[in-house]
Amino acid sequence: MNHNTPLSPRPLHHLSAGAGRRVLTHAQLRAHGVSAAKASERCRPGGPWLQLLPGVVLLHPGPPTSEERLHAVLMYAARERTVGVPVQPGTESPPASAYGEAMITGPAALTLHGFSSSPPLPSLEAFDVLVPRLRRLRSTGCARIVRASELPVPEQVTGLPVAPVPRALADAVAGLRDAGTVRRLLTEAVRGGFCDPAAVVRELTAAKLLNRPHVVDAVDSLLAEGRTLAESRLYRMVREHGLPDPCWNVDLRLPGGPHLGGLDAYWPEHAVAVELDTRAPRPGRRPDDEAEWSEYARKREHLERLGITVVHITPRGLRDAMEQQAVVVRTALIASADRDPSAHVVVLPR
Repeated sequence: MNHNTPLSPRPLHHLSAGAGRRVLTHAQLRAHGVSAAKASERCRPGGPWLQLLPGVVLLHPGPPTSEERLHAVLMYAARERTVGVPVQPGTESPPASAYGEAMITGPAALTLHGFSSSPPLPSLEAFDVLVPRLRRLRSTGCARIVRASELPVPEQVTGLPVAPVPRALADAVAGLRDAGTVRRLLTEAVRGGFCDPAAVVRELTAAKLLNRPHVVDAVDSLLAEGRTLAESRLYRMVREHGLPDPCWNVDLRLPGGPHLGGLDAYWPEHAVAVELDTRAPRPGRRPDDEAEWSEYARKREHLERLGITVVHITPRGLRDAMEQQAVVVRTALIASADRDPSAHVVVLPR
């Protein structure tokens, strides 16, 4: 053999197992020496292969597994990007770059993330796949195209690019009309610790879904669920990290004066307060409403002028970094001994 000897096409015998290896695009088949005409011949009724989607072939007569269908819709959505990216012998699935910017979203993505209230993959007739808005693709077969002007960063789940939970939820809710199903999905997202209510509401707002009454009702339940869960975690933080017991859920007032605001926890002897920052754009309101979004800052400035330290804690902080949040509160309590005494305030139950 010399440098002029043509290379032989890659054989197909090693492609007999593994979902990623049993689903190939026409471009990848050509890299193995299989022409489009030959692939079409093998995909005829009764043949050894099955054409799952335009340009995407299943290397057995079917039926395809859910994993094979997931690979197929991703390959279909990115098939022109697979030219020159053949499957390598011994790999279980195509390289991630073969999928381009495409990612699974909607109900299938929620199932892959581990939602129990989303349908099992075999029951879904089609899988939503998220692509850039300008891609020229149409929904067909088991591939349902969802377009976005800005794509989120996908998460790798079982080796597949999957939209983050908030985006997947918005895409799933867009196709739902049943209020109970929407409420179950949103509630599981928060109760299961998949994401924060604010992230979900931002995605629903961006998708213009908050003009649907059944979605608005579900979001109200979601925000209530998120606050309840955050309060429970705040109680647990105080208990498990040995912080002194505060006064819970109080209103502060100046003696004979105005209302200063409500707080989730307050240590009167230290003049230290904790407020859960559960802000989220409410249905029917602009998320960038300056008056609404500056309320926390105004209250904090007022209280701190009176000598009261306000620690803001987010639900995400309590979920992902409870110990660090406890350190912040403990530091504020200890530092209170070195501060000037605060103004006298009246503490009332909220």
